[in-house]
Amino acid sequence: MDKGLVLVNTGNGKGKTTAALGLALRAVGNGQKVLILQFIKGAWKYGELSALERLSPDVEIHPLGNGFVRHNKKDGGQKEFQQHQEKARAAWETVKNEVMSDQWDLIILDEVNYAVDFGLLRVEDVVDLIKKRPERLNIVLTGRNARPEVIAIADTVTEMKLIKHAFEKGIRARRGIEF
Repeated sequence: MDKGLVLVNTGNGKGKTTAALGLALRAVGNGQKVLILQFIKGAWKYGELSALERLSPDVEIHPLGNGFVRHNKKDGGQKEFQQHQEKARAAWETVKNEVMSDQWDLIILDEVNYAVDFGLLRVEDVVDLIKKRPERLNIVLTGRNARPEVIAIADTVTEMKLIKHAFEKGIRARRGIEF
């Protein structure tokens, strides 16, 4: 049995989740079972949900978040932030149960780095679970601002660097590209 790897996709550039989804496709192509748990994305419909449904039962994807998290907790944002915290706590219970179930070959914790950075999850809890996971489990953590503690225990860390983005020209998010 091979020891599972910990991979981190971070940085301010586009492609963190997309790269993780590419790994999911590769894993399924090799007969592995994949679970994708998304921390920030909520009820909004986006392309990867539809596509990955077609790969069921080899891939499962579960949006567990409450949508976009405001950085500013003032001006009524505190109540909204508390709702995000509650969703993140519930999501974390799901993550712990799924990680320890030992029924997956690859688990992607999409946007978990954001959840830690925004104060929705404790980095200590994330690190502890990674260390306690079944030895064979591969795990991918995505999102900007990966904490040094997470980077330290990772086997592979990739930083996506923004050079330029269509949004800077006023071009809105495109179906099939951003969602």
